[in-house]
Amino acid sequence: MLATRSILKTVAQNPVLFRNTLATGPSIGVRHFNASRKAQEQCAAAESELLRQQRKLRPVSPHLAIYQPQITWYLSGLHRVTGVALGGAFYLGGLAYLALPAFGVTVDTASIISTLAAAPVAAKVVAKTTIAFPFVFHCLNGVRHLVWDATKMLNIKDVYRSGYMVIGGTIVGSLALAFM
Repeated sequence: MLATRSILKTVAQNPVLFRNTLATGPSIGVRHFNASRKAQEQCAAAESELLRQQRKLRPVSPHLAIYQPQITWYLSGLHRVTGVALGGAFYLGGLAYLALPAFGVTVDTASIISTLAAAPVAAKVVAKTTIAFPFVFHCLNGVRHLVWDATKMLNIKDVYRSGYMVIGGTIVGSLALAFM
């Protein structure tokens, strides 16, 4: 494999030599050999190692640090984070609901309501805001994506406008749910 690549590289760098070789006959200037299976495996391993070494020397791709922050990628990242957080919360809540009775903890509607009723008002508002924000944001940003899927509001002005609408709607919706 390495021999084939080096021949192809030579041909690509010196096309005149290759044309002359074809003109004089196919066997002049070309080496033919049959490698054993072991030699072929060693060549493949050497080629893989060579590629690994070359990849280490490549420059690192640009990352977020070189780009000007934009609302589009902030909201995209936050949409992903809230999606993972909501999914994880549902799974953990479901597993806790199933597992806690095995440890002697009573988990039913009455015990949950009594526990929440005993909490101070400030703690309730903070807890409800913390729970409401990811729900409202993920829902509104999901609607924004559905609008884009319908090929609406795709120019840059509308993309930014919809982003600011999602942020405003999230703040208003989260606070409205928190103070209910």
